[in-house]
Formats: sequence, C-alpha cells, structure tokens
Amino acid sequence: MGAFGMRLSRDLYLDLLERSLLNSIYGESRVETVLRSIWQRVRHPYLTRRGTLRWPSRAHSMIGEARMRQLRAAVETTISENIQGDYIETGVWRGGACILMRGILAAYGVKDRRVFCADSFNGLPRPNSSLYPADRRDRLFKFDELAVSEDDVRKNFCSYGLLDDQVVFAKGLFSESLPRLSSNTFAIIRLDGDMYESTMDAISNLYDAVSPGGFIIVDDYGGIKACKKAIHDFLDSRGLSVAMTEVDSSCVWWRKNYA
Repeated sequence: MGAFGMRLSRDLYLDLLERSLLNSIYGESRVETVLRSIWQRVRHPYLTRRGTLRWPSRAHSMIGEARMRQLRAAVETTISENIQGDYIETGVWRGGACILMRGILAAYGVKDRRVFCADSFNGLPRPNSSLYPADRRDRLFKFDELAVSEDDVRKNFCSYGLLDDQVVFAKGLFSESLPRLSSNTFAIIRLDGDMYESTMDAISNLYDAVSPGGFIIVDDYGGIKACKKAIHDFLDSRGLSVAMTEVDSSCVWWRKNYA
C-alpha cells in the first residue's frame, strides 16, 4: 500500500472511530432520553425550574463533533511537529476522548506515548464552598449519570481494541492524583472537570508539565462560569497572557508558548 493508501485508510479509521464514539451511526434512543429526563425530574425536583440536564444514553463521549475534531487535529499536530509528551484528560466520563487519543496513536503507529485517564470514577465531588466560593451552587455531584466506574471505562476501551499498556488510569480526586503526575511531560492536557476546584487542581498541577508548543484544551470554559474563573485566576497568578481559540460556545484551546 502506497503513502496515499495508508493515509486514506488511517483517515477512514479515525472518521469511523469518531462517529462510533459519538454514536452518530445509530443515534441515541429518544425513548431512553425521555425516560432519563423523567427520572432526573423525580430525583432532582429543582430541575423543573432550571431545565433538564441531558447526557447521551449510549455514546461514549458527550463532547460533540466539533470538539472531537479539534482534539484529533491537536493530537495529529503534536505527532507531526514532534511535540514531546503524553496525553491526559482530567474528567473522562465514559472515556470517549481518551479512546480517540489512543486510537490516533494506534493509527499513526506511535508506541512511545501514553494516554492518561484521570478521574474519580465516582462522579463529581461535593463543592467545598468555604475554599472555593465559585462552586457554591454546583449540583453536579448529585447526578449518577456522571459517575462512571473505571471498570466500565476499561470495557469501553476494550470494545475498540484499544486497552493496553499505553493507557494509564489515574484514579482519585485531582488534588490527590495529579500531583503525582507533575513530573511527567505532556503534549496535550484536556481539562473537563466542570468545577472551579477541579479545573484549578488540574491546571495548577499540569501546566508546567506541558511541552512548549503543547495544547491546553478547556472543555467547559464558556459553559460553566466557575471553570472560566479558575482558568483566569490561574493565568493571572502566573502573569500569563494566552491567545485562546474557541472550538464552540463552551470549549477553548491554546498552545503553550515556546521559551
């Protein structure tokens, strides 16, 4: 197979992987979506005032096509430009974004980089409003849909044939697990912790580990005010000015400046 054929095969595989992770081939079940909405309202009556929170019932990722494509482009850029380091997502849910990153490494035959899946695997923590006032109104800890076990994420990797020693699980609250990774080198850090506390723990522990030219991706920047505040509090504390690029109304990214 020539270079063109190899590139075409790789692109077709990654296109199919993206669609599979988003469940855009078969689509979400409308019945399951409605039933989940009803169950949420029964368990969380305040949603009748604030609107139902809907997560996909079957897809392995909720980040959507635009964010999936941006992540793929970022990983491929780090490979083509030889930006050193591994990849990490903080807050993996069902593992979709991490599965995509591992799939890209497989498609390019990269064997010397790892994908880190950092999560409590037990849902979001209760807000510590005395230390982090921005999280005072956060209620995401109440939702069982966000508590996906490590075993389930491993099974999802296995379903794509992508669970191996290049996948590392960093289990625990970010304040406990991420300090142990601060001496690593990362080409991409993808932050999806929703809360101020989780976002601050992630960026403060991992930012210095990002290689020059590496990517910082923040999933909830435009969608959750506490997340945005954490990012700017961190940047301001370091005196950093960065050129952010929007992926959509919520997600942004930037590249770390070269020294």
